[in-house]
Amino acid sequence: MRRAFRFQLRPTVRQTATLTTMLDDHRILYNAGLQERREAWRHPSRTTVRYGDQSAQLTEIRAVDPEQGRWSFSSQQATLRRLDRAMAAFFRRVKAGGKPGYPRFKGRNWFDTVVWPRDGDGCRWDSQPHHPTQTRVRLQAVGHVKVHQHRPVRGTIKTISVKREGRRWYVLLSCDHVPAEPLPATGTAVGVDLGVASLATFSDGRQVDNPRYLAAAADRLAHAQQMLSRKKRGSARRRKAVAKVAGLHRRVRRQRLDLAHRTALGLIREYDLIAVEALRVGNMTRRAAPRPDPDRPGVFLPNGQGAKSGLNRSVLDAGWGVFLDVLRAKAESAGRVVVEVEPAHTSRTCAACGHCAAENRRTQAVFACTACGHAAHADVNAAANILRAGLARQATHSA
Repeated sequence: MRRAFRFQLRPTVRQTATLTTMLDDHRILYNAGLQERREAWRHPSRTTVRYGDQSAQLTEIRAVDPEQGRWSFSSQQATLRRLDRAMAAFFRRVKAGGKPGYPRFKGRNWFDTVVWPRDGDGCRWDSQPHHPTQTRVRLQAVGHVKVHQHRPVRGTIKTISVKREGRRWYVLLSCDHVPAEPLPATGTAVGVDLGVASLATFSDGRQVDNPRYLAAAADRLAHAQQMLSRKKRGSARRRKAVAKVAGLHRRVRRQRLDLAHRTALGLIREYDLIAVEALRVGNMTRRAAPRPDPDRPGVFLPNGQGAKSGLNRSVLDAGWGVFLDVLRAKAESAGRVVVEVEPAHTSRTCAACGHCAAENRRTQAVFACTACGHAAHADVNAAANILRAGLARQATHSA
C-alpha cells in the first residue's frame, strides 16, 4: 500500500533563499526544455524531441552552467520527466478529441515543486538520525533542513519532494509497503448521500453540516481581490496582494480538507461497509451547453448558465471530491469497504416500496411517495437507497 506523508519544513533564512533559487533553476530548466521541443516541432523537418534526448544533454548543460550543476542530477531528470508527462498528456487529449491545452511556460509563481526520485540520491530523509529531538532532511546544495515531523513515517520511502506554498515549505514523502492498520469489525453498514445543504446525510438519519467555507470567506476574498486589482503590475505591493489572496484560498482549502478528514474518520471507526454515490464532480460542474437560436443565426437562447454557476460554486465549495478521496484512503488503511453505486434515481426512489417517480420529491427537503405514502427527509431516503444498492453490489461481488 502506498501512502504520502507531508511535513512542514523549518528552513533558516539562508536555506530559504537557496530553496527559492533551486526552484527558479528547475523552472528555467523546464522552460528551456519546452522551448526546445517547440522549436524542433516548428522546424520544417518536424523533429520530435523526447525525454531521452534532453536527459542526455543535461550532463553538458551542468558542465557549462555552474548554477545548474550544483543541484541534484536526479532531481533535474525528474523535472524533465515532468515536462515529458505534460507533453504526453497533451497529445493524448488531442488524440481523444478533447481540449488539448498545450503545456505552458512556467512563471515565477507557477513552479513550486522539486522531486528527488530516490531517497539517498541528492537527498536524505532523517539525515541526522542520532539527534535526540529534531528530524532533518538533507538536500543537495541546501543542507540539513529542520522538519516538523508530527507523526511517524511508515513503509519504504520511494520519492522525496519539496513544495512551496506561499511562505511555507513542505516535504512530501511517497512511501511503498505501508502496513495497514485494520480496525475491529463493527458489523454495521451505512449509506452516505452527499449534498449542498448538508455535506453528508447518513442512512441512520444523522447529518454533517456544510460550513460553506468559501462562502464564509467571500467578503474577505472580494476585498483582497479589489486591493489586488488596484496594484501596479510588477510592484512589491502587488506581490503582497497576490500573496494575500492566495493565503485566503489556502485557508479555505485547509478547512475543507480538515472537515473531510474528521468526517471520514468517524465513518471508518463506526462502519464496516460504507456505500456512497459514484459522483463525477467534473462533469456535474461543467458549463451549460449553449443553445443556438435556429431562427436567428449567431443568436443564442438562455441556457440557465447563471443559475448553474451558483450551483457549481456550491458543489465545489462542499468538496465532495476531496471527501471521497480521503474516505477511500482511510478505508483502505483500516480494512473497511467503500462501495460506489450509480447515483441515478436514488433521490426519487422510495426506500420503502421502490416506486420511482419525479413526483415523489416535489421539494428539496421532503420526500413523499405517491404510491405508498412513505414520507421522510429526502436526503435520508436517498442515503437508504444508496445503502441498499451498495449491499446488493457487495453481495454480487462476494458471490
